[in-house]
Amino acid sequence: MKPIWIVDDDQSIRFVLEKALLREHLPTRSFSNPRDVLIALEDASDEDLPQILVSDIRMPGGSGLDLLEKVKARHPGLPVIIMTAFSDLDSAVSAFQGGAFEYLPKPFDLPKAVELIRRAVQESQREEVAEERISETPEMLGQAPAMQDVFRAIGRLSQSNVTVMITGESGSGKELVARALHKHSPRASGPFVAINTAAIPKDLLESELFGHERGAFTGAQAQRRGRFEQADEGTLFLDEIGDMPFELQTRLLRVLSDGHFYRVGGHSAVKTNVRVIAATHQDLEQRVKEGVFREDLYHRLNVIRLRLPALRERREDIPMLTRHFLQHSAKQLGVEPKRIADSAVLALENFAFPGNVRQLENICHWLTVMAPAQVIEPKDLPPEFGIVRSASSAEGGQGVTVSVVNSLAAALSQTPAELESAPQTAATPDDADLMWPSTAGGALASVAAGPLTGWELELEEEALVMLRSGHAEVWDMLSRRFEARLIQAALTNTRGRRIEAAQKLGIGRNTITRKIHELGLENKIPAAADE
Repeated sequence: MKPIWIVDDDQSIRFVLEKALLREHLPTRSFSNPRDVLIALEDASDEDLPQILVSDIRMPGGSGLDLLEKVKARHPGLPVIIMTAFSDLDSAVSAFQGGAFEYLPKPFDLPKAVELIRRAVQESQREEVAEERISETPEMLGQAPAMQDVFRAIGRLSQSNVTVMITGESGSGKELVARALHKHSPRASGPFVAINTAAIPKDLLESELFGHERGAFTGAQAQRRGRFEQADEGTLFLDEIGDMPFELQTRLLRVLSDGHFYRVGGHSAVKTNVRVIAATHQDLEQRVKEGVFREDLYHRLNVIRLRLPALRERREDIPMLTRHFLQHSAKQLGVEPKRIADSAVLALENFAFPGNVRQLENICHWLTVMAPAQVIEPKDLPPEFGIVRSASSAEGGQGVTVSVVNSLAAALSQTPAELESAPQTAATPDDADLMWPSTAGGALASVAAGPLTGWELELEEEALVMLRSGHAEVWDMLSRRFEARLIQAALTNTRGRRIEAAQKLGIGRNTITRKIHELGLENKIPAAADE
């Protein structure tokens, strides 16, 4: 294993860390100043490079932050932990901006310091494996069976010019598939031209597709080639084809039939040789029935259909995609790639991702900018994950999930009819032993239907922490806090009206009054105008 390099002018610090790491079977090499480190890095082979660099900030002959900058310039993937006895905001910010893995203030607890170094080693090794996998599959990523089916279909179509219809939810990667189809087709040397028919105003779309002659309309000061001409001998990707205006569908059908069209304002037919790949998130069969999409155009486009799975249907791909997008975002921004902890990956895997792969990519870009440390933890994820904790001083230091109140208040704002009509997650046979017995109304309430949400994950995490620490009365403490949040959410929703809040919660007025008193909520709820 590669050694841990320790840089500190204090011999006692070096000695203590060396002995502690050796007890953990982690080899070390020590330096007293940054200059010797840079010389050693210059002379080191790949096998001799450090696994982790642990450096003090203030040392004679150089700054740890300057060393961090120079090390990252030469070895951007090397995790660096910064130590300092001068714990101030500027040092912390500078360390993280420079790409430090973590910031360790002195004096530090030795077991915690060793644990941090070991975590850095594990993250470094995991990222090395992940980067190797990503470099092997740079074009499209996906190990899930549904994505493997898509890859096989692309392979079968690699020698064909047939028209393809790609269906799937928004953000699922339809344009990536279209580009792959083009890249692996006989037309790969020709142009790939993409146009989103839903993003262009109706009055301009015809000119965008077919071009126009000079003077065809106000502002047409010169002849312009449309997308069909631009894509000649190549591929034209028509995204969101389901939103194309009905009157343009006839012109599209004609050019698909014989390859001829007229520019707007033109009188001479233009010949083009284009392969068309279309995509939509809509149900075209239903749009045909509604009379807003031509049936003959539908059949012309729907020669071969590829369905892209939603990200929630391929959760096993989320870890690989996340690390890929974090690498990509870091490269775009010119910063050190962030690493992500397994617990944060688990939270991502349990998220619904209504925006699919595009949403995951945007989240990774957000994390690259906003996550405070080099290792992304669950608490660093965006607010929509419901893991962000509120300021907890008023709660005696106990974190309370903001999303609990928000989620409960949103649910309580729905009418019974809306709740009944909401889609329910069906319980599988594996859930049978996790079902409550029948209630008086005969309904079954599942406690394990579907993946855990953000606040449920946080509740489980907090319970585990309390249980492992030997905390007494875990059930009572968490139950009281949950009941308090539930009642506060209901009263917030009803603006302090207790009777209405009790009705929404399905409990009696006496019960809610007693709970408010027991939980000490009298001074924490809004006063109702009518009660």
